[in-house]
Amino acid sequence: MEILSNVLIFYFGFNALYWFLFSFSGKFYRPRKVEAVPQGKAFNKIAVLIPAYKEDEVIASVVRGNLAQDYPTEFFEIVVIADGFRSDTLEDLKQYPVRVIEVNFEQSTKVKALNFAIEAIGDQYDLAMILDADNIMEKSCLSRMNALFVDQELRAVQGQRMAKNDNNDMAVLDGLSEAINNHIYRSGHLALGFSCPLIGSGMAFRYRMVKRILSQMASVGGFDRELELRLLREGVKVLYDTKAITYDEKVQNSNNFYNQRRRWISTQFVYLRKYFVEAILLLFRDGNLSFFDNAVVRNSQLPRLLFLGFMFLFTALSAFVPYFGSFQAWAAIVGLTVLSVILAIPKSMMNRKLIFAMALLPKTFFLMLKALFSVKGANKKFIHTTHSSNDVK
Repeated sequence: MEILSNVLIFYFGFNALYWFLFSFSGKFYRPRKVEAVPQGKAFNKIAVLIPAYKEDEVIASVVRGNLAQDYPTEFFEIVVIADGFRSDTLEDLKQYPVRVIEVNFEQSTKVKALNFAIEAIGDQYDLAMILDADNIMEKSCLSRMNALFVDQELRAVQGQRMAKNDNNDMAVLDGLSEAINNHIYRSGHLALGFSCPLIGSGMAFRYRMVKRILSQMASVGGFDRELELRLLREGVKVLYDTKAITYDEKVQNSNNFYNQRRRWISTQFVYLRKYFVEAILLLFRDGNLSFFDNAVVRNSQLPRLLFLGFMFLFTALSAFVPYFGSFQAWAAIVGLTVLSVILAIPKSMMNRKLIFAMALLPKTFFLMLKALFSVKGANKKFIHTTHSSNDVK
């Protein structure tokens, strides 16, 4: 029991310290200063790639929203990769100035869709902007990305992804989780010189580079984790930019929450196992700390909600169960973790909606626990998260 308690204290203590370090550092992050590109000069040709699987309900509103960019229309093209769409939806999309590429895979994945589309549209683009089928870019997003990529050394940028909706308690909590992750894993990491972890959408890359890397991938789930590790393996660091904003629909029901988290947890285990040895070798041979951080440290962390639940449980047990560990040590872990979370919550989200949404935490904890014990096979098949036609809040 004493050995187990020491292992638990070390694991939870390390992660509490990790989160606090990056949460505190995130307060010092500042987005890169860039000048707007003069009209008619240095405009990159951007392919906005939207892989979409059976998203008939949202795709038209998403297309309309993303066409409303202040970036010159002749320098960007929206490419909808339509997988499993109804014929009436495809007909409806013809009224918009976008390219629609129909695909129908036996086993659908984002990587397959992106590779098919990139091959179909050719190489006349400078940048690729990847979105999810529910994402809507803020109107200056492409202009901001273009201004950043004037820096010829820059290869990849993860923009800030923000909640598109907060229409129920589940969506509020999901949006809160995204905001905390942005602060700790993106702002905090950039502030300390690490590469920014990718989210999976709202991200831009040099076109030919991402085309080459995606062609080498066959991910079923978690394509963003594999993509970021392949970038880091090549020494490509990802910049995080809070001013290149994409709005993302947050999950609104228990079933979508469970399926999404089950897929995410499975992805962690898959890539921890796949890249563990390589991460150790690159750390000691090349000093590639960002690769180690993304492949090993982040993938070995419990999802935050599970971490918090188990942390409070073990702290309570330490007060009553002999040899379970020092209550003072657990109390310190609780203090660091709670402080890191508080530091990471945006002031704009500290409102009545968040207070009411907190009542849903016990339910979401048990959903996460269920997902943890149901991960087998979750990364071997595509698990689709359905979306609604919500506009940006």
